[in-house]
Amino acid sequence: MKLFSTFSTLALLLGLLLGVLPPTALAGPGHDHGEAPAAAAGAALPRFAATSDLFELVGVLDGQKIALYLDHAGDNSPVKNARLELDIAGTNVPVTRVAEGEFQATLAAPLAEGVSPVTATVAAGTDTDLLAGEIDLHPAAHTDAAPTGLARHTALMAGAAAAVLLALVAAWRLRRGCAARMGNAQRVGGAA
Repeated sequence: MKLFSTFSTLALLLGLLLGVLPPTALAGPGHDHGEAPAAAAGAALPRFAATSDLFELVGVLDGQKIALYLDHAGDNSPVKNARLELDIAGTNVPVTRVAEGEFQATLAAPLAEGVSPVTATVAAGTDTDLLAGEIDLHPAAHTDAAPTGLARHTALMAGAAAAVLLALVAAWRLRRGCAARMGNAQRVGGAA
């Protein structure tokens, strides 16, 4: 019976190690911390920021479309009745006003990978300012390679599973050896 208890304990530990059972499987009442927060899905879109003492401009690149957000530097309120001219990597990009402080632009061709300078001219009422920044585009990461942390975690789990399996085999062989020795001892001492 003790061997069965050992096997049950080892199987439970193996299940926890391999992630089959949640860590809360052994937790008592009040120790469940609820569901884990959901991870953000997908990669963040490339963006740039250009600031001055008067204005802040943020651009979010989605393919060849750019969403632009223009705020006052002092209080982050949208700039009303602003006119915006945009230059990226030496190319003038036409800009359309969508709402107060919000603009949209479309690139004629995709941006090259690497760092591209961004210059914006803002005119709002009597204020005019030149903002400068840069956008940094990196090549897409290879999606076929496993992340380093995941590969290490998998290797650790495989090693732990192998150790538990070896312990189970050793316990089984020990039990089998004990049973065989007991059987031989009974045969040797037979009737006289």
